[in-house]
Amino acid sequence: MADPARAAKLADRIKVVVAQALERRVKDPRLGFVTITDARVTNDLQHATLYYTVFGDETQQADTRKALESAKGVLRSEVGKNITVRLTPTLEFVPDEIPVNASHLEELLRAAKARDAEVAALAEGAVFAGESDPYRKDEEDDDEGFTDEADEAAK
Repeated sequence: MADPARAAKLADRIKVVVAQALERRVKDPRLGFVTITDARVTNDLQHATLYYTVFGDETQQADTRKALESAKGVLRSEVGKNITVRLTPTLEFVPDEIPVNASHLEELLRAAKARDAEVAALAEGAVFAGESDPYRKDEEDDDEGFTDEADEAAK
């Protein structure tokens, strides 16, 4: 087992090598505007998972997925040439869901902001149900004639 720091360094190196190989070596017309966003390597350095995003619609994403699967052997050989480990790790390509999740969160924040604006508009002309200050004042004690030594000392 390799230590996690070595696996992280190897993952970063694999990400760079695969991105450069996609730019220079892979000439598949199905390959869209793809970005390798992250890479993770298991601690035994045998398997690498590469996360990618594709700029485009669903058909471009599906075509890119097929192109990456077909170019997996070329990309693995490039990784093997450019890293210094005994065994070249297998590559797995996974579409990155972070942009989808981020847009969903942005939509939720937009809806919350709109709801806050509605509540602020409703509260603008509102009046209190009771007194404006519901807290008891020290005008009169509710002790019904009983006095404390502290009250006597204050007078």
